[in-house]
Amino acid sequence: MAVSVRLDPIIEAKLTQQANLLGITKSDFIKDAIERVLGLKNPAELLREVRSGGKLGRRDASAKVSRLVKSKLRKANLRAQRPD
Repeated sequence: MAVSVRLDPIIEAKLTQQANLLGITKSDFIKDAIERVLGLKNPAELLREVRSGGKLGRRDASAKVSRLVKSKLRKANLRAQRPD
């Protein structure tokens, strides 16, 4: 489902900057933020999963594990920097 949201230019500029730093789209950044606010994602659980050496998702991703883990850790770090 498509949703349109109007953002203040300053917020949009910060959104663009952070999405670029993380190497993700603005859409993915926004979806991730909404999932966290709704309690559908837990950065602490992701960190426990990474530290435990557990599976991180797709079985066919072994060749891309380093890139995927770094991306997830950057996202988790961004969440940790978010003021409450």
